Amino acid sequence: MQALYAQLLVGLINGSFYALLSLGLAVIFGMLNIINFAHGALYMMGAFCAYFLLNLAGIGYWPALIVAPIVVGIFGMILERTMLQWLAGLDHLYGLLLTFGIALIVQGVFQNYFGSSGLPYAIPDELKGGMNLGFMFLPIYRGWVVVFSLIVCLATWYLIEKTRLGANLRAATENPTLVRAFGINVPRMITLTYGLGVGLAALAGVLSAPINQVRPLMGADLIIVVFAVVVIGGMGSIMGSIITGFSLGVIEGLTKYFYPEASNTVVFVLMVLVLLVKPTGLTGRAA
Repeated sequence: MQALYAQLLVGLINGSFYALLSLGLAVIFGMLNIINFAHGALYMMGAFCAYFLLNLAGIGYWPALIVAPIVVGIFGMILERTMLQWLAGLDHLYGLLLTFGIALIVQGVFQNYFGSSGLPYAIPDELKGGMNLGFMFLPIYRGWVVVFSLIVCLATWYLIEKTRLGANLRAATENPTLVRAFGINVPRMITLTYGLGVGLAALAGVLSAPINQVRPLMGADLIIVVFAVVVIGGMGSIMGSIITGFSLGVIEGLTKYFYPEASNTVVFVLMVLVLLVKPTGLTGRAA
């Protein structure tokens, strides 16, 4: 049973990263209609930003949770202003190809300077150690990742779905001309939205650094699975991405316990089954 509980914990941790990354993808696609294939590379940049802050500036983990998403978010906003804004109204394929090219360039630059091996990033002293729950030993940092990721996901959902700012964002994507008539700067809102989605990816990178180390290809290992999560939950569905991310992480963990050979493919099998039954995803709506 301890092995089962351990795999469930691993599944929840992976689900936390799936949820944060797929949430950022869902925000960008739902608000801007951009399939952001550079998301994995920006996730990696968040981890490297935390690494640089610690080793070059002496800035530890807690400030990095704020600084890294802001820095990478600004980088994302520059990308949106200089490249992605020109794709508005074009087929999704153009955005996919452009962001895929950006991902290859970013990963290539980091791999050229840092190689493929992982760089260590220490767990903060406050989160070291673990707790004995009786039925299993819970590392404190891994429990923190699950709880913090869930809080961030729910806060993002509330911001977009329940606040005036979120209403303006959704309106700007549906009818930008009308929103401009109310004096709202639509291009600025679009840029900030892309920065928000990118910042969520960078935040996931900071959380991942002490667990998975900092590697140039760490995003490439996750991005295909995360896209499958977004498709299953429904492209552009905020809550669908959150629920599906955590759920698929747990399912993946259970599969590793009961049938390890299928653990790397179970997400894609589920994606095929869901699309056969409901092509728009579990919570997606038809266009």
